Amino acid sequence: MPPKPVISFLASHGGSSAKFLIAAMRSGDLIAEPGILITNNRDSAILHWCLDHDMTVRHISSKTHRGEDNADEAICSVLQQAGTELVVCSGYMKAIGPRTLAAFDQRILNIHPALLPKFGGKGMYGDFVHSAVLAAGEAHSGASVHVVSAGIDEGEVILQSQVPVTTDDTLETLRQKVQATEPSLYLAALKKFLAANA
Repeated sequence: MPPKPVISFLASHGGSSAKFLIAAMRSGDLIAEPGILITNNRDSAILHWCLDHDMTVRHISSKTHRGEDNADEAICSVLQQAGTELVVCSGYMKAIGPRTLAAFDQRILNIHPALLPKFGGKGMYGDFVHSAVLAAGEAHSGASVHVVSAGIDEGEVILQSQVPVTTDDTLETLRQKVQATEPSLYLAALKKFLAANA
């Protein structure tokens, strides 16, 4: 059998998608090996989760490495040392640096809480996205797994989920609807991406 691809993660807070995907790899549902998880937040819940669940984790940020350029170089190096073939963003709230983008060109994936290309770009993250969807009177929303490029939310969309937006939806209910689709969507998108790039 060919070796399993190594998937590493970038996360800033809870890392719910990372947890789900690591579990899928360990159960054999996703044919890949977990590499390393890098967080830019030393107080993140995902860092402590990794320590408790035998997942290699590193805290790397502009504070730990004296500036964005040094942090980018460190992130790139750590990912490469882990044998990473695919990088998955799980609520990573920092722009990925040019060195890492170049080293993993077309091999970094992100999930965005809207149906791209609508409601993407600068300032469109988290609840700002859901608020914009509600304000626009959209009939549907969802999540998009896409390839990360230098432009914000501009990379190729691999797979999307879709949920109805109803007249009684609030920011909270819409967020919950979209988030409920994200783990299984990410898993399906990863399977599709790995099959296409085998």
